[in-house]
Amino acid sequence: MTRKITSAGQPFAASHAKTSRKRLQNKSTLNSGYGIFLIPGIVMFTIIIILPFLMNIGVSFTKWQGIGTPVWIGLTNYQKLMRDTTFWASFKNNLILIIAITIIPTIIGLLLSTVLFGYVADRFGKPVSNFFRGGFYLPQILPVAIAGVIWGWLLQPDGTFNWFLRSIGLGFLAHNWLGDAATALPTVMVIMIWFQIGYPLVIFMSALQRIDPELLEAAALDGASGLQGFFYITLQIIRPEIFVVILTTTIYALKIFGQIFVLTRGGPGTATMVPSYFAYQNFFEKSNVGYGAAISTIMTLIILVVTVLFINFQTRQGRSLGENL
Repeated sequence: MTRKITSAGQPFAASHAKTSRKRLQNKSTLNSGYGIFLIPGIVMFTIIIILPFLMNIGVSFTKWQGIGTPVWIGLTNYQKLMRDTTFWASFKNNLILIIAITIIPTIIGLLLSTVLFGYVADRFGKPVSNFFRGGFYLPQILPVAIAGVIWGWLLQPDGTFNWFLRSIGLGFLAHNWLGDAATALPTVMVIMIWFQIGYPLVIFMSALQRIDPELLEAAALDGASGLQGFFYITLQIIRPEIFVVILTTTIYALKIFGQIFVLTRGGPGTATMVPSYFAYQNFFEKSNVGYGAAISTIMTLIILVVTVLFINFQTRQGRSLGENL
């Protein structure tokens, strides 16, 4: 009896193994087929991103005015950069702007998304909530040049904002907001907060839809306050979205250019100078292409390091959370 089962099982096992091998081969073939569709993207990425970056690195080791033959000078541009007070002032401004582009908008966006998704949607309906969401996101889709010019008009010494202050008896506060070194950077920070609030707001409102209301209801039945539910349930569930917002806005802050170009051109003096605009000045205004390339290379490497650190941190956090579960 046993012999019959064994002999009968052998061809079954052999055929099963053969079928499994065919499935693996088919899966491998399928995966290789998918890989073909990645080739155009990889080629475009190489042409548009990798090759220009490698060329930029090469130019950074030369003295070149954009025309003629570049002269190899080795690390001279980088040595000059390390001693350049304008570069370090611009880098400090860049770090300060992270507060206005990343930290404050993320916090405000998180709070506003919670209010719009919960209180406003429940009391006034989703159309009202969506209307406010669109309103807050509007600065994100406005052309930077147009929005910047409008802000420049509003903040001129004889502009609308100072006129409003004078009309309500606060004329002593009227100021050349973008023309004074003491107020230029704080003013740019306020404008950048206005620009950025909509981005985290939309991301977080989408993330809040993933939360099962029964979790918060169960926590409330167990005696948890609304604040405890927010910190221990809501924030934990939308942590991936918080990470994405912080990473992308930090990268954006480190390479900000458009708003500075339109509003202040890095001035007055170096009050609002940032590395990207400093590189632009050397590239196009001073015809010091090699030095501008060195600035761009350093900032690109800083962004890459920040990205790797963020991703590693998020990976470790995800693993520790999985182990605790």
